[in-house]
Amino acid sequence: MLLKSTTRHIRLYAAEVQDNELIESNNVLTLDVDPDNEFNWSEDALQRVYHQFDELVESYSNQDLTEYNLRRIGSDLEHLIRDLLQQGQISYNLQGRVLNYSMGLPRMESPESEGKYAS
Repeated sequence: MLLKSTTRHIRLYAAEVQDNELIESNNVLTLDVDPDNEFNWSEDALQRVYHQFDELVESYSNQDLTEYNLRRIGSDLEHLIRDLLQQGQISYNLQGRVLNYSMGLPRMESPESEGKYAS
């Protein structure tokens, strides 16, 4: 059975991609970030997610590969994505097919709100 974890913006599979197919694996984890293209990503922000993923996988290297551990990794990556959004390092993709603002309403500066959202 293919082990996987799916959150709103992170999909993890205990599998590798071969010819656009997921092939079950006990040694490889495949990460799909923001599959619905809800956000606009800079290369730096995306690399932060991949780096955090690598660190989390390493931290679980001596443990059994379970759906629970995959869910924990996915949840931690969701928190990172929320932090990136709140820091303004990523933004909502207003041209995307999904506009549900799953991590909160966009922060837009206006004369009435100027400076209220600064970190």
